Amino acid sequence: MKDAKKDSEMVWDQIQMRSPSGNPLVLGHSTRPIPKLMVWLILFVSVTYVVYTLKLLTASVHHTSDDFPFTLSTRTGITSPPSILNQTAETTSPLLRHRDVREKLAVAVQMPNKPKPTEIQDIVFGVAASSKLWQQRKEYIKIWYKPNKMRGVVWLDDRVKYSPEDKQTLPPVRVSSDTSNFAYTNRQGHRSAIRISRIVTETLRLKMDNVRWFVMGDDDTVFITDNLIRILRKYDHTQYYYIGSLSESHIQNIFFSYGMAYGGGGFAISYPLAKALAKMQDRCIQRYPGLYGSDDRMQACMAELGVPLTKELGFHQYDVYGNLFGLLAAHPVTPLVSLHHLDVVEPIFPNVTRVEALQRLMLPVKLDSAGIMQQSICYDKSKSWTISVSWGFAVQIFRGIFSPREIEMPSRTFLNWYRRADYTAYAFNTRPVSRNPCQKPFVFYMSKVGMDSELNQTVSEYERHRVPHPPCRWKMANPGALEMVIVNKKPDPHLWDRSPRRNCCRVMESKEPGTMVVNVGVCKDGEVSEV
Repeated sequence: MKDAKKDSEMVWDQIQMRSPSGNPLVLGHSTRPIPKLMVWLILFVSVTYVVYTLKLLTASVHHTSDDFPFTLSTRTGITSPPSILNQTAETTSPLLRHRDVREKLAVAVQMPNKPKPTEIQDIVFGVAASSKLWQQRKEYIKIWYKPNKMRGVVWLDDRVKYSPEDKQTLPPVRVSSDTSNFAYTNRQGHRSAIRISRIVTETLRLKMDNVRWFVMGDDDTVFITDNLIRILRKYDHTQYYYIGSLSESHIQNIFFSYGMAYGGGGFAISYPLAKALAKMQDRCIQRYPGLYGSDDRMQACMAELGVPLTKELGFHQYDVYGNLFGLLAAHPVTPLVSLHHLDVVEPIFPNVTRVEALQRLMLPVKLDSAGIMQQSICYDKSKSWTISVSWGFAVQIFRGIFSPREIEMPSRTFLNWYRRADYTAYAFNTRPVSRNPCQKPFVFYMSKVGMDSELNQTVSEYERHRVPHPPCRWKMANPGALEMVIVNKKPDPHLWDRSPRRNCCRVMESKEPGTMVVNVGVCKDGEVSEV
């Protein structure tokens, strides 16, 4: 009996010594504490990991909020305060919170803080002027310069009378620094070219605030400042840019350079480039004593800096004589930025002074500066007429059908800068005024312009220029029966935000005898200048 009880106890002990899986358990005082220590160690590591992860995620959220304060408002429409972020961290799983942080960072990267576009206050004008011509030419500056909106300096060779009225209508005037220590050996030129070439540098040294561009011009240069801004907005003002255009004279460009901006037509230099120029220009000028003028000295220094000319065709030097009509009536498809040599050419409108003509031009500029001088070509099929509209300036009506390829060429109403040169000496294509007496255009100049607020469109009137026309035997309607052309056009301030293209024009029905009505605007889908 005792043996049977002993055997059963031994069997029971063996069962207790096995784990549920059937494996024998090892007994001993040293092995019992190990499972408890392992459990506590695992719990400690896990809690530490969770706490550290929560702190890291919370710090990331705050960092995102500080660096990109607009991110939350972009996604939700309101700016979330830090307390809401903390609440989210407490009620959301770490995985969701981590994904949310990544999304916020992605939105912030996709929406960088873009610099504001260039405005007129970011530009400083440097105007080269002569004390001898100041009283006459300051009237040109008054046409385009607005002292309450613009910044600039007129640099003179000597002191001039500066009246209280001048202070209200002109930039401040300064006398250029002495340049007598610079060598000048060109026998055909004048050493004033040295002082004019340093105007950008001298203007920079005035240390004006928040300058992006320096724009150079002469006292007989007129700027269309809205279009100047449109041009400069295309370029990064933090980079080196030298922007301008060439002469109309091929001989001038050959003699000076096809890589040189002509200062009369105006050119723009970015602020960083002006700083680099100021550091080396005096040394540069000393290396070129034989150059003729200021523009070639400027270009020589640009070449040493390694900066090429960025050409913009809207800057006009107008190295021509005579009548600018042919050039203005076929302006290239680019914004009109400047006009120069206004004392040399005839007034752009007939029977008025030069200043009065430019003041008239500024009337349509105020209504639609982007469209000023832009050419449109269309046809009156019933009368077999070709019509060319240079908005804000003039309308031409030709007997017969001319292709746009021909009409977009400037007609030679002007003479070359070198009087012995013929039409082959221009740096662009031209055409004769007429090849046949019947093809001489009937010209209508802009006389009045206004705004129709109900239709949101400009209404400009063009009166016929009364000059003799040669007799014509062609059996077709005579444009001489017209007295006026009325052009309707909606203002298009974003014209140059799109790819360059001429506007289209359409001849409309007119109820008034002796009047033609033309509509000018963006070309419709499939619209082409064809008969």
